[in-house]
Amino acid sequence: MNGLWSELGRKLAERWLSVLVLPGVLYLAVGAAAHTLGQRHALDAARLVREVTATADRPAVTGVGGQVVLVGAVVLASAAAGTVAEAAGTLVERLALAAGWRLWPAPLSALADRSVRRRQRRWEAQHRIFHRKFARAQAPGPDDRPDPAARHRAARRRERIASERPERPTWSGDRIQAAALRLDRDHLLDLAVVWPHLEPLLPEPLGARVTEARAALERATVLAGWALLYAPLAVWWWPAAPLALVLAAAARHRVRACVDTYARLLEAATRLHAPALAAQLGLDHTGPLTKDLGVRLTHHLRASPPPRPAEPRQPHVPDARSDA
Repeated sequence: MNGLWSELGRKLAERWLSVLVLPGVLYLAVGAAAHTLGQRHALDAARLVREVTATADRPAVTGVGGQVVLVGAVVLASAAAGTVAEAAGTLVERLALAAGWRLWPAPLSALADRSVRRRQRRWEAQHRIFHRKFARAQAPGPDDRPDPAARHRAARRRERIASERPERPTWSGDRIQAAALRLDRDHLLDLAVVWPHLEPLLPEPLGARVTEARAALERATVLAGWALLYAPLAVWWWPAAPLALVLAAAARHRVRACVDTYARLLEAATRLHAPALAAQLGLDHTGPLTKDLGVRLTHHLRASPPPRPAEPRQPHVPDARSDA
C-alpha cells in the first residue's frame, strides 16, 4: 500500500511539474522580458542581460532567505499561470467541440448558426462533385478514362470540411458528431447513451488507447490556453504576438489530430464491443452489432422519465342524506 501511494505521489508530482510549473516558468520569463524591454527595446538582448544581472546582485536576492522566497514565489506564480491555462483550455475544448452550441448566448449562437449553414453549403457542393466523379467511375462514358486520383481528391476536399454533413460550427465538433451519426445510421445506436456503460468493459489495450487519446486532446487544448495567455503580452512586447500565433497554430493542428483519433476509437470500440455489453446486460444476442441490438441497447440504457406521481385520493365525505 505504501508503494502504491508513493508511486501515485510521484506521478502527480511529475504531472504538476511538467504540465503546470515548467510551462508557467517559461511564461513568467517571457512576461519578465516584456516588462523589462518593452516595445522600444524589444530585441535588445544586451539590455535584458544587464537588467537580469543587476536584479540578481541585489542584497534581497543574494541572501538565502531571499532566494527561498524568490523560488517559492516563482513556483507558485508558475502553478497559478498553469491553472489559468488549463481553465482557458477547457473553454477552448468546449468551443472546439461545440456540443451544445444551440444553447450558447445569443451573439455566439447566432454566429455559430451562420457558420453551420455556410459549412453545410460548402460540404454539399463538394459532396455533389464527389458523387459525379464516383458515378462516372461506376459507369464511364465512351470518352471517359478512369481517374481514381480525381475521385480521391474530391473526397479529401469534402473531408476537410466535415466527415458527414455538418451539424456543428467547427470541424472538431463535426468529427465527433460523425461517429455518433454513423452509429445511429448503421445500427440505430445512440452513442451518448451507450458509451458510458461500454467504456469500462473495453479490453485493456483498447481502453488505454481511448484514455490516452482523450488525455492528448486535453493537452492540445491546454496548449491553446497558453496561446491565449501569451497574446495579451504583445501589448507590452511585440515578439509575444508571433509566439502566441505559433502556439495557436500548433494547438489547432494537434486538436484536430487528437479529435480525429479519438472519434475513430469511439466508433471502432462501439462497433466491436457493443455485443459484449449486451451480454453483460443479459440481452440475448449472438454475432456482431446489428440495428436490432442497437435499438435494444439504447432503449435498455436510456434513462426513462420518472413516473408520474399518483393523484392524491380525495377523502370520502359521506352523503348527509344517506346518514339521515
